[in-house]
Amino acid sequence: METLPKTIQQTFPKDVYVTINKTNQMIRGGKSMKKKLAVLGLAATMMMSLFAGCGGKGSSGGKDASADKGSVYYLNFKPEADAQWQELAKIYEEETGVKVTVVTAASGQYETTLKSEMGKSECPTLFQVNGPVGLASWKDYCADLSDTEVYKQLTSEDFALKDGDKVAGIGYVIESYGIICNKKLLAEAGYSMDDIKNFADLKKVAEDITARRDELGFDAFTSSGLDDASAWRFTGHLANMPLFYEGRDDGWKEAPAEIKGTYLENFKNVWDLYINNSKYKKNTLATGGYDAEAEFKKGEAVFYQNGTWEYDALKKSISDDDMQMIPIYCGVEGEEKAGLCSGTENCWAVNAKASEADQKATLDFMKWLVTSKEGTKVMAEQFGAIPYKKAADSGNVFLKNANDLLEAGNYNVDWTFNYTPNVDEWRASLVAAMNKYDAGGSWDDVKTAFVQGWAAQYKAANK
Repeated sequence: METLPKTIQQTFPKDVYVTINKTNQMIRGGKSMKKKLAVLGLAATMMMSLFAGCGGKGSSGGKDASADKGSVYYLNFKPEADAQWQELAKIYEEETGVKVTVVTAASGQYETTLKSEMGKSECPTLFQVNGPVGLASWKDYCADLSDTEVYKQLTSEDFALKDGDKVAGIGYVIESYGIICNKKLLAEAGYSMDDIKNFADLKKVAEDITARRDELGFDAFTSSGLDDASAWRFTGHLANMPLFYEGRDDGWKEAPAEIKGTYLENFKNVWDLYINNSKYKKNTLATGGYDAEAEFKKGEAVFYQNGTWEYDALKKSISDDDMQMIPIYCGVEGEEKAGLCSGTENCWAVNAKASEADQKATLDFMKWLVTSKEGTKVMAEQFGAIPYKKAADSGNVFLKNANDLLEAGNYNVDWTFNYTPNVDEWRASLVAAMNKYDAGGSWDDVKTAFVQGWAAQYKAANK
């Protein structure tokens, strides 16, 4: 096993209201008291079902589960992991007979989807809370997990999301991200991994590859699309770099109401490097619809910013010996001792408003995921390191890179973007500003979206 980095209620739905109203008319116009009582009983049953909470049918996620067994409805945060979650749901359902439904929110639409789904009679029994900011919005929906078997399987309390003494959520995967390098292509360009230890080194290598792209037959960086399928890599993961260093300087312990943007020039350094050393024109990144993963797998570029979750897709095209993940260097003093960006934004939460049967079914499913041979095998293969005592070894070379850096004494770059207020809105504004910049506009627009946008979204989220 790898050593892990430490780190609506609503009124009646229209169809139910109409049915109850018709039932009432039937009662008033019926010919016999026996018939009236029978129909009244039906109406009462429907009312009791409605008021049983989310999943009042005893099956929030599925139609086939019995009230005794309950069922599971998981609202998944990661679009790129949809196929893996569908596989796990199928395996568990076949093994236990418990219905597991997985619905995956579109990229950048998780909060909106969660709000919508929580308003339905059959709502998620298992959902995800994005760190302390997400917890502020959903804590009333988070059941206390402190006395559950899945919580007891955690390797460290550091991976629990707490609301006072209440365990409101638990991390289910520890991930790392950085710049993935194709070592074989790098060697063809005349360099090795030892030649890249900071931003100046990375810039030198990337610009040299760009100058010789026709000769070499490949580019320095894959595309940096700012469409919905890719923008999260930059407005979330790359934006973490200035947030991390500012937060480290200022000792952030919670989301600040305002930020200064101290390291925004460093953010610009990396962004300029990405967009000026790829074969794709920067003014097409807004709607280009590029596939950076496919570009990297086909050997079209040496560098690709992404995370440990990409390993399973990449290993089919590139051998472990030819891949390595390095830190995102951005020109900060002392970054030669930086590690990868490691942490989690994915904290499981169980819906406290779901029926008792569905909550139990959900907790049983979670326990199976982190303790069973089949569950841990798929979790390891598809998601990498999970912070649980019976976790299987994933064999993920990028996780090894992360651990090697930490064991060598490098500092971890924490996931400070977890503090982002109204994350979807803040990122959308940042995307718009970056698109203007890419089209020839001013970097000042990015600064405004980054700093003033943060203050505005913090105020909106904390009314």
